[in-house]
Amino acid sequence: MDAARLENIRRWQHRYVDHRRYAGSSLLINRGGEECYFYAVGHRNIAEDLPFTRDTVTRIYSMTKPVTSLALMLLLERGLLHLDAPVSEFLPEFIDMHCLIEGATDINQTQPCRAPTLHELLTHTSGLSYPFNPGLLAEEMSKTDLMFKPDQGLLATKVTELASLPLAFEPGKRWEYSVGIDVIGRVIEVVTGDSLAAFLKREIFDPLGMDQTAFHTLAEAGNRLASLYSPLSGDAMDLNGAEQGDESLRLIDCYVDTPFDRAEMHSGGGGLLSTIDDYMRFVELIRLRGRLGKHHLISPQIVDFMCQNHLPGDIASMGPQSFAEQPMEGMGFGLGGAVVLDPARARCPGSVGDFSWGGMASTFFWVDPLLDLSVVFFTQLAPSSSYPARAELKALVHGAITG
Repeated sequence: MDAARLENIRRWQHRYVDHRRYAGSSLLINRGGEECYFYAVGHRNIAEDLPFTRDTVTRIYSMTKPVTSLALMLLLERGLLHLDAPVSEFLPEFIDMHCLIEGATDINQTQPCRAPTLHELLTHTSGLSYPFNPGLLAEEMSKTDLMFKPDQGLLATKVTELASLPLAFEPGKRWEYSVGIDVIGRVIEVVTGDSLAAFLKREIFDPLGMDQTAFHTLAEAGNRLASLYSPLSGDAMDLNGAEQGDESLRLIDCYVDTPFDRAEMHSGGGGLLSTIDDYMRFVELIRLRGRLGKHHLISPQIVDFMCQNHLPGDIASMGPQSFAEQPMEGMGFGLGGAVVLDPARARCPGSVGDFSWGGMASTFFWVDPLLDLSVVFFTQLAPSSSYPARAELKALVHGAITG
């Protein structure tokens, strides 16, 4: 990577802070397992003048999804489940399922349907949704704030509440970003007899040395938890009612009395806190196809399977009506993350086969096996659709690669 061109990335990070788009950010780039760029700029807490540093803890939200997906793959390779199994095989509350009829105008206009499979939950083709999506199911979820937030009780209780609602469509018919991987987290609990937190810690975090990653604030984190900001005037997660505010960095949450201090919920779809070095260990595990240092957590064939496109075409071809963390044209979806099928159609520099995902607070990662590249970007601004930072960053990183 060219040192002078890497300066373009540094200037880009500064511009986002200087223009009060982000309070602060950090970026870590590895190539061939060697660190070739790290830079942090701005503040993790503006009011207290605390800098964004390498050990800053952030809400990674949906970057939890690849972690939970890999956890399920551990059970898959141990022969404890298969992906075509209906979720009702593990969670009986999903046995008697209904979905909205085509063109429904009321949440009660439903028809019987089968339960989604584990594979459909992993790939967002299950018929589940998120409260911030358009549509009747999303509106119904919004009424009770069905978001699997850290202080919303136990995972088992929330999944049972979810199962009482109809699906937005018949499983397998469409792609819609959803809480499906939260349901996968509950499946992991039922199969293993452990809480999701305990299973992830024992099977993934401890072997990889990810000792700053958890569903709750760790006592030693103190004020290292970055504040969360939003340019919106209302609920930063309510994309349907989003209104631009007068303040581009309105405080949403900080380390003082954060709901993560009271976290009982183990949200496999969006609940983890982490540091940039911790998360890079997970990303490097993907790049190295299941191995990191002396630990061989999972078979390379299983990691390859995760990082393939599991849809019949790109996401756009499946008629999505939902928010997503990535472009939909030229992008497929694997297990827990997006897969580049055609960089030109995605209109973003990249390599065919690179695997990535982001979080609602504008965090982002990708692994490029062709270039032997791992990238993790941390900041804390919700929603992640506020600025085109991810596409800009990918172009900057690719622009710095000269061989």
